[in-house]
Parts: sequence; structure tokens; C-alpha cells
Amino acid sequence: MERAPHFIEGRFVNPAVLSSPRVEFGVLREFFAPRVSRRPPAALPMISPLDGWRDPPRTGLRTAWLGHSTVLLEIDGARILTDPVWADRASPTRLAGPKRFHEPPVAIASLPPLDAILVSHDHYDHLDAAAVRLLATTSQARFFTALGVGARLEGFGVPHDRITELDWWEEAPIPGTDVAIAATPAQHFSGRGPFDRNTTLWASYVFRGPRHRVFFSGDTGPEPTLPLIRKRFGPFDLILLEVGAFHPAWGDIHLGPWQAMEAHRALGGGPFLPVHWSTFDLALHTWDEPIVVLEEGARDGQFDLPLVAPRIGEVRDVLDPDDIRRSLARLDAWWREVR
Repeated sequence: MERAPHFIEGRFVNPAVLSSPRVEFGVLREFFAPRVSRRPPAALPMISPLDGWRDPPRTGLRTAWLGHSTVLLEIDGARILTDPVWADRASPTRLAGPKRFHEPPVAIASLPPLDAILVSHDHYDHLDAAAVRLLATTSQARFFTALGVGARLEGFGVPHDRITELDWWEEAPIPGTDVAIAATPAQHFSGRGPFDRNTTLWASYVFRGPRHRVFFSGDTGPEPTLPLIRKRFGPFDLILLEVGAFHPAWGDIHLGPWQAMEAHRALGGGPFLPVHWSTFDLALHTWDEPIVVLEEGARDGQFDLPLVAPRIGEVRDVLDPDDIRRSLARLDAWWREVR
């Protein structure tokens, strides 16, 4: 870890200088405004993924979005679970902190056999200690994560020999499969308490199989190396980008929907699955603003945006981008039903 060029005086640093977060009167006014619209006014429609997992993927590439940044990705015969969070709150305590909008659509015990579990970084909405403890005993999958996070996983019961830590631009195979995982730069930060900020690394990731390639952003703001990631690992058959928990006054630590569309273009396009929204109230925007903005961007032609917007728990085979564009008129805009 100490040899990483972006590890300076005991802290990791970003690829580019972050704009500083600002605390302004308008932000404080938003924070103390009524919070009704920041949580869904009714239950979110969900689908159990169990029936969808009974048969193998038709296209060799399939997703089940389980909420927030938790996705069960099936790629070229490998099953990968990203950022497994089943906790009721994204917080160090069960008594306070952002509370889930919905129950997980499936229990950990009901997941199909996994080949890899990815923890993108150590924030509470991506690293759930209880879920990791359970997965360490119910699954034999290898855990992949960024530099320094392995010690946290060991503390939560994952054996040392089942953890692979990656620095930016490092790649490792998933045992027993033809798929590899590469860590790529991200623009964010890390820490689980007041004194450990940036002592572990954060990253985006690429899943590379013999037939398909997938990009997963983890948490990131606008990232200057996206064109290089595209050149080195693309083209991508699926792009998962975080779109929620954003605010202009917070600096460059999250994309939000507008910058996610720019990032999607920088990565070369391809089917776009938005994540990191509709599970926790982590920001000041309405709960559905990210997907509403993306839907408008996909429909108005400003961005070439093959949008994949499944219901929580829905198992989806990833189609050709042209098929997705043709189906926009039939887009299941399930968020409009939540009234």
C-alpha cells in the first residue's frame, strides 16, 4: 500500500484536485426543509429475483439490481455481487442514520452460488459489516476490494486467503472462471469514522470476460481518466454508474445524473444501468430526481443513452444497445407509480 504513488503521508489522494465542499445558507435551508419528497411517498415496487435466477442468462450477461449499489452481475459464466448492503441503515449504529426505503428483495441465504464479492470502498452504504459476516460463512466466493479495505473485511470475519486487494490499474482473475476484475481510478474519498479519512483506497472497477466487459463506477465524481479506462478496457457491454446522493455544493465526490450522462459518453456508451439511488436518503434531492433526469435525457436525444432501468430485484438480460433504444417508448417507468 505504501508503494502506491497516490498514497501520500498516510492518506490516499484523488487523480485530480477536488473542488472544495461549501456550506452555504441555501444548503442549510434545503437541509432543514420538509423531507417528505426525499423519501418515496409509497412503497417501491419490487420483484423477487428467485424465479429469474432459475435459468442461465440468454445473452451471457445479466443483472439483478438489488437496491442502491448492490447488483448481482452474471457475466460469461461468473456471478459477482457488488457492494452487498442488507443493513436497515447506512450508518455505524442501528439507532440513527439513513434508513432504507425498502426491504432487500432477497435474503442473503437465498442468493445463488457466487464466484466473487466486490466491495468498492469502505463507506457504510457500500460496506455492510453484518452482510459481510454472513457472506463470509454462507459463500465460498473470493472478496475483491481496494487497497486497505481488506483489513476491514478480515475484521468482519473474512479469511485473509479469500481477499484480493487491488490498486488502481491492477487486475486479478476470479478463481474458477474466465472473468477478471480490474480496479480503475475514481474521484471520491473513504473512511468509517472521524479519524480514518482516506486511509483506504476507493476505486471503480472493470469486469472482463471472454465475451463481455462491464464498468462499475463505485462512488465517483467526474473522473479525468475515463477516456483512458475506455481505451484500455473498452468497449463496454454494460456501464453501471452512480447517479444519486449529489449536490453542487459538495464538490466533486459524486456524479449525479447530469455528470453520469457525460461519464457514460466518455466511456464510449453502451447499455447504462443507474445505481446508487432509491434506497437511502443520502442527499437533499427528491428520491426520484436521478432517474427522472436520466429518463428525460434518454428520450430527448441529447445523449445517446440506452437506459436500463429495472425494478428493484428484477432480473434482466442485457440486450444490444439498439434494442434498448427501440424499446424506450415501452420503458417501464415504475418510479411514476410511486405516489
